Amino acid sequence: MNSKHMEKTGIVATKETQNLESKTNGKAVIRIKDVCKSFGDNKVLNGFNMELYEGENVVVMGKSGSGKSVMIKCLVGLLAPDSGYIEVMGKEISTLDRQTLDELRSDIGFLFQGSALYDSMTVRENLEFPMRRHKEKLGYVSDTTSLVLEALENVGLAHTMDLMPTELSGGMKRRIALARTLILKPKIILYDEPTSGLDPITAKEIIELMRSIQNKYGTSSIIITHDVDCARVISERMILLVDGINYAEGTYAQLSVSKDPKVDAFFKK
Repeated sequence: MNSKHMEKTGIVATKETQNLESKTNGKAVIRIKDVCKSFGDNKVLNGFNMELYEGENVVVMGKSGSGKSVMIKCLVGLLAPDSGYIEVMGKEISTLDRQTLDELRSDIGFLFQGSALYDSMTVRENLEFPMRRHKEKLGYVSDTTSLVLEALENVGLAHTMDLMPTELSGGMKRRIALARTLILKPKIILYDEPTSGLDPITAKEIIELMRSIQNKYGTSSIIITHDVDCARVISERMILLVDGINYAEGTYAQLSVSKDPKVDAFFKK
């Protein structure tokens, strides 16, 4: 974030800015440059830019319909942008064939807003599903028990292995979905509204779990959220998506005191 942009949005440079610049001098695992995506006359993304660095948690906030989900779908190759450049772990998405793209996706974990567990499968079977789909990554595994147990222990739910999703609370489902994401040891995790629909105590537990996963595995994460408290606790950097662009970037402390009305609107309760 350059000084001109900081001045425009009323962000004050602080010691935290220096720490942020030090963090972002590392290796970028995701680069999105000038991405545009329209649906008819509706310009959803209009020159969006962002970078994600190794071991970093970046929160992307935007109003409903602002293009957050479209950005994520372009990032993983589910949608093709009209123009622009997307690079993930050194590979330009638009140049990849289907097999290479699938292999790349095995390094990207996705925690869906609704957990997206298969109701007809036990917890164990839900965790085994991505292992069957991406056999080339883990190789032949004759007994999946140790891998499933490790993933469940990471989220504190080893005892749920033989339960069905209907026997789990909302918070437990979110944890199981995260365990399923971790089973392939992803380098990048994309979180879609990780605390949505959860009570404050459970939401706090999920945030603490996300931090624990980052510290243990050194994952890089993009967190899409409307939860300002979640953003404050989990983010090392925030990007505000407004009018199809990365309108403002910075730490929570920097953005929360901005005098720009479009920025300030995100922090009013």
